[in-house]
Amino acid sequence: MKRILFVCLGNICRSPLAEGIAQHLIATRHLPYQVDSAGTGSWHEGEAPCTNSQKVARLHGIDISHQRARAVTPKDKEAFDMIVVMDRSNLKTLQDRGFEKLYLLGDFGEYGGADVPDPYYFDGFEGFEKVFAMIEDAMKAFFDQLQKEENYNK
Repeated sequence: MKRILFVCLGNICRSPLAEGIAQHLIATRHLPYQVDSAGTGSWHEGEAPCTNSQKVARLHGIDISHQRARAVTPKDKEAFDMIVVMDRSNLKTLQDRGFEKLYLLGDFGEYGGADVPDPYYFDGFEGFEKVFAMIEDAMKAFFDQLQKEENYNK
């Protein structure tokens, strides 16, 4: 079973949404993957996802309230088959720490390699809705690509 880690900066908004959306797609599509999320920074360790991330997820039928922020550790290099980052800044941070098997979520779907923006840079809740939609669309394309590759390699 493939293990996938989703990474953003603090692990309280984008990567928890990615983990929750991925878990939802895994359950509804009956996919053989396990997922987790983490941040490149540790200052939110142990905290639940931010209120607006929980709210936007809940509006789409996904509960992420049980998640707790954690920082990426060196053990994650071996524990995960793929590490999917939300933006180039975190991609560079992980590359500098010697991580491999790195993917940018914005490379999947129609986003042309765009970073998933931090919703805190938008005014109000609308930013969280935009980020959720982008993550959801890119995640669907990501899993479609994984399934195609796995079916091709059979």
